[in-house]
Amino acid sequence: MHPNGSDASLGTGPGERKARTPWVEMVDRAKIRALLDTRKPGHTLPQEFYRDPEIHESDLDAIFGRTWLFAGLDLDIPKPTGWVTVQIGRSSILLIRGHDGKLRGFFNTCRHRGAQICSEASGRASRLICPYHQWTYGLDGSLLTAAGMPQGFDRASHGLKPVHLEEVAGTLFLCLAEKPPDFAPIRAGLEPLLAPHALGDAKIAHETSIVEKGNWKLVMENARECYHCPAQHPELMKCFPEIPRKKHRTDEPATAAFIEKCKAQGLPTGPFTHDGFEANRFPLRNGARSFTLDGKPAVKKLLGNVGDGDVGSLRFALDPNSFAHAVGDYAFIFWCWPKGPEETLVHMKWVVNKEAVEGVDYDLARLTQLWQTTNDQDLWLVENNQRGVNSLGFQPGPYSADSERTLIQFTDWYVTQTRKALR
Repeated sequence: MHPNGSDASLGTGPGERKARTPWVEMVDRAKIRALLDTRKPGHTLPQEFYRDPEIHESDLDAIFGRTWLFAGLDLDIPKPTGWVTVQIGRSSILLIRGHDGKLRGFFNTCRHRGAQICSEASGRASRLICPYHQWTYGLDGSLLTAAGMPQGFDRASHGLKPVHLEEVAGTLFLCLAEKPPDFAPIRAGLEPLLAPHALGDAKIAHETSIVEKGNWKLVMENARECYHCPAQHPELMKCFPEIPRKKHRTDEPATAAFIEKCKAQGLPTGPFTHDGFEANRFPLRNGARSFTLDGKPAVKKLLGNVGDGDVGSLRFALDPNSFAHAVGDYAFIFWCWPKGPEETLVHMKWVVNKEAVEGVDYDLARLTQLWQTTNDQDLWLVENNQRGVNSLGFQPGPYSADSERTLIQFTDWYVTQTRKALR
């Protein structure tokens, strides 16, 4: 869904500077390009990419200012007139459900003198009123009133600046760029895989947020590989598949049987990949049916139309900031936002059938225990990783081509996106 009134991008003819956010003017592009040139293929990034304030500013523009980002769930704003704010670097974003039921996204910045309009994390309002000079906006972003402006003032050209927003099977994605990358391939790949879990017709059973004292890339690098899982996540490994040493093959007997079982229940399995996005349904380990300490379902009522509920896990992930697992009885959603060169805000949500009653159909502690335990372990790993990376002794090391394939893909994607922005 592309909001009406989106600004046109500026031309970039010979000798012209590209239209950019102010952030990128704060960075030495030549320095960053030179650092990227020092990276060996299949190795981690140079130290500066995990701690340099200038590269943090570059990331806000090159990555978080230009690519599609996971932004939450349709369930976050269930009713008309509801809104939430999302902080992405220096920019606060408003996601609003209008009187017509449609979701729209806008920069949370008044078009008068730039004051922030909504200062809370969420709320409800029939109109948006800037607290500074009372400029008033409709929930479609249009400017309704602007007292004291001269005759001939054009309200129509002073509506809130929109951001691109897409809804897919109950999930939300946004892009701050004036001309975003094509979202259609992501929609085409994710929708048939995720739709059976009916996330848009569910409920949030629990949500929590933490700040990890580590660069956002370290957070996502940790989330993109399970090389560390056998040693660091013994609870998760009771049901998570063994870490493959070779590329996953769908013609292996156990995997082929799982795919056929899913097909018989009307569930596509993938895999699907596209420019930093991936989705795939895979079987759990040791006969597990859910991500719990004993592998048994945590919720009596299934999440959506998922057959008998023994459907493995649908994992979907978007570079740069998210991953999720949807099993037969619940979904776990994880995403992050950079707060500084060595600080990252992490959000987590657990989604269940909207008819499921806490204390009757599920025990909240049991539902959340496995992923909460895993994330507590990852918190320590990320912060310990940051401490080591900061050392004078740090030198970029090689990835495991087998166990860290997806991490190599993430880092290569990051390098490609950064180079594009620094041209």
